[in-house]
Amino acid sequence: MTSRANRASLVFLFDLAAVAMSWLTAFWIRFNLQLSPEDLHIALRSLTWVVPIYGASFFFHGLYRGLWLFASIPDLFRLARGVIVGTVIVLAFAFMFGDGGVVPRSAFVLTPSLLLLAMSTPRIAYRAWKERGLIGNYGGSRKPVLLLGAGRAGAMLARELARSPEWRVVGFLDDDRAKIGREIHGHEVLGPLTEVEWRGRERGVSTVILTLPSAPKAVQSRVAHLAIRAGLEVLRAPRIDELKDGKTSISNVRRISVDDLLGRESVVIDDANVEGLVRGQVVLVTGAGGSIGSEICRQLARFSPRQLILFENSEFALYRIEEEFRSRFPEREILALAGDVRDRERVQQVFAQYKPRVVFHAAAYKHVPLMECHNAWQAVRTNVVGTHVVAQAAHDHGTEDFILISTDKAVNPANVMGATKRLAEMTCQALHQATDGRTQFKIVRFGNVVGSAGSVIPKFQTQIEHGGPVTVTHPEVTRYFMSIPEAAQLVLQAGTMGNGGEIFVMEMGKPLKIADLARDMIRLAGHSEEEIPIAFTGLRPGEKLFEEVLALSEETLPTPHPKLRIARARQVEPDGLLRAVGELASRSDPGDDATRRLLRQLIPEYKYPLLVEIKSAMSEAQSAVPVGVATDGTASAPLYAARGTADA
Repeated sequence: MTSRANRASLVFLFDLAAVAMSWLTAFWIRFNLQLSPEDLHIALRSLTWVVPIYGASFFFHGLYRGLWLFASIPDLFRLARGVIVGTVIVLAFAFMFGDGGVVPRSAFVLTPSLLLLAMSTPRIAYRAWKERGLIGNYGGSRKPVLLLGAGRAGAMLARELARSPEWRVVGFLDDDRAKIGREIHGHEVLGPLTEVEWRGRERGVSTVILTLPSAPKAVQSRVAHLAIRAGLEVLRAPRIDELKDGKTSISNVRRISVDDLLGRESVVIDDANVEGLVRGQVVLVTGAGGSIGSEICRQLARFSPRQLILFENSEFALYRIEEEFRSRFPEREILALAGDVRDRERVQQVFAQYKPRVVFHAAAYKHVPLMECHNAWQAVRTNVVGTHVVAQAAHDHGTEDFILISTDKAVNPANVMGATKRLAEMTCQALHQATDGRTQFKIVRFGNVVGSAGSVIPKFQTQIEHGGPVTVTHPEVTRYFMSIPEAAQLVLQAGTMGNGGEIFVMEMGKPLKIADLARDMIRLAGHSEEEIPIAFTGLRPGEKLFEEVLALSEETLPTPHPKLRIARARQVEPDGLLRAVGELASRSDPGDDATRRLLRQLIPEYKYPLLVEIKSAMSEAQSAVPVGVATDGTASAPLYAARGTADA
């Protein structure tokens, strides 16, 4: 701190000396380079008030808060304001109290120009000298890097990288033809973004930095994919506001993530409507410790609920989410309740005591292969009976909005998990039809979310960290993906819409091939497929080659939000369905095949295989698909063909 204060003092003394020299030089120029003793006396006497006035103006305008090493245009503007204001005050003082009658007027005109030159030149020269010295010291140890995007962010980053000991900019790529061939901070715009592979080879580049913060996410994703598939390491630039005035570290440049590759635009929700739904209300979230449930809770906390009830069956998950909320949202009233959605007595007790106005029901078993064999009845009990228990309690105790979190696997279900979620949807629709409408039951469907528990992305990351192989079920398998925050925000938005009974479908964009995702993640980690191979293992029980968002018999209607539509599914007969669902709670496990037959009776669109078909398909897949060898999937594809499923 003392050293910094000493440097500022030296700079201040230098500027005062510059004032004195500029003032005397103005006199000297005025009198044709010949100063008489009398004129020199006037000039020296007037310095007693000219120098203090300029010095005060410099301090007032903050000329000594910055560093010469980072002198920039804003600093020069600040310097100019200090000189101009000082000149105005000097002029006023001279004619009111000083030597205005004897000081030549040309001195007041010449001094500011000379002073600006005397103060700015050393600052600019010092910065240029230091930067040249830094670059010279780093020498050839700096890694060459291409900047993808020659806009404002690229220009600002190039300027910052000029002082980096790690990076050396060798050029820009940009699709704007008007920029190609031009230079930015001495670096040429070499060509369009599609040339990233050969320009990288030409310039000896192994790393590129994406500097397109204002471009659509789809464009950023396309460029990132081009670079990754060229075998280049891809980094993202900091935000523009972090680069202003050179006040950020280049360490803010980061690797791109899987989220960046999805190319999904940020969600903009109607905060006013969501706040109207939540603010000042008691809100209950089941499955609050899970990936989706916990993110819904985080999003809800923004809208100031009176009390947020976290209902969770897993003790550890409940403890973890409660600790997070105590730390991140200490001003929110959080209530962590342990309980099972299948426990009717516990659920009724919670609703009777706290009377939540809004319920988000996220508790469910979601893992397709686990639920398909040996756990089919548990999926029914949790996903169907549990939903019925919570939904009935919501109606009994005056909940106004009940939002069920569903899945795209409920469309033309080909597995137990999807079938149970479809039956949960039908249960909510039946309750809405059978009751007085006091509670609005709404359903929200979406696909896979990046980073959720049990999703392929954390699994792939772990496999890559352990050196592979990365296991993919089938070369052609595709899935829809979105980020967890995006899904949670759209769930909240859907909660503000409709009149009950609707199934809201999220716009999921284009499906991704899981094999392509695996390849991109391997390259993102800095490896090749030779180092970490992909092993195709065959479709697992209950898996489809692709997921659907809408069943063929369903139609969609638009909503005020561009990423939400309403699916009009077939109507259900409420009395019979609710009676059948109610009977499920008292039944014992009938076995996997009997469970599938029961689900088929209740859900006509459910196309299920018998257990013997599952075992046969698994056996064929294991014998036909050795680890590390890609196939065309012919051994795995017949898994559901016999029953005519949508993806057969």
